[in-house]
Amino acid sequence: MVQLQLQLQLPSLFLASFFSAPAASFSAGPRRRLHRRPTSSSAAAAEMDAANPSTAMYPLHRCKTIYLVRHAQGIHNVEGEKDHSAYMSPAYFDAHLTPLGWKQVDCLHEHVKNCGLAEKVELVITSPLLRTMQTAVGVFGGGDCIDGVGSPLMVKNAGHSDRPAISSLNRPPFLAVEACREHLGVHPCDKRRSITEYRTLFPAIDFSLIENDEDVLWEPNVREANASVAARGMKFIDWLWTREEKEIAIVSHSGFLYHTLSMYSKESHPTIREEVGKHFANCELRSIVLVDTSVLGSNPPSYNYPGRTPAEL
Repeated sequence: MVQLQLQLQLPSLFLASFFSAPAASFSAGPRRRLHRRPTSSSAAAAEMDAANPSTAMYPLHRCKTIYLVRHAQGIHNVEGEKDHSAYMSPAYFDAHLTPLGWKQVDCLHEHVKNCGLAEKVELVITSPLLRTMQTAVGVFGGGDCIDGVGSPLMVKNAGHSDRPAISSLNRPPFLAVEACREHLGVHPCDKRRSITEYRTLFPAIDFSLIENDEDVLWEPNVREANASVAARGMKFIDWLWTREEKEIAIVSHSGFLYHTLSMYSKESHPTIREEVGKHFANCELRSIVLVDTSVLGSNPPSYNYPGRTPAEL
């Protein structure tokens, strides 16, 4: 039986200084646990209590690092955070980023570039909504697009952005995935446009895993339950483990991230539950390590070396 452990790392706003195909099936997967990387004080305590160590060691090939980002401020957040009923407004259909949201994107873009994360990420996964895709390409995309050089991640002024086109040059692949969307149903801000329209706005994003052009998941009179969002999040994390990439960025939504991480931390220490259970701020980034703790075999990394016996030399 396979178990995956999640280690929460550096949950502070914008803090990511941790660095010291065919369509996939999102089938149900194993239960997981979430553990915090111990502080120096907890490590010292572990030395005094060897029978109950607070540290853990795993082979590198059993680990992945994922970088979770909530989208920047959208037009729906401005009024919705004052009055929740504002989320019902049709005016916020597939909400785009505000000017403040784009400033948040620019700040995080500079951070991931300066700390080296931009060069480590092998894949960017984004929810297929306007605000998440704008955030994803703004944070992890290249600079201004040069005419005739590659396909742009985002065209000029996409989604009332008043921004130049964003280049895909020397950037990792971008993949849109429905499984990391916000709560489905009722709120117009959480209903997506057609994939045909999105492809014109975000030419270099891969939409091949999305089966339906129109949004068949969103229902006007049924809001997805929290438990359903959490279960969907667990299946999404299971699917992430099947990917070959080891460093993956995911740009998603407050509700999806909150309920997914809360589900994983249910059996954790209360301190960890409290830390993990905090809602993401707009454009916040948190670094997480996924660990495969199963006894099943897996391929070691190519740079492992088995050594040689005297007879073999």
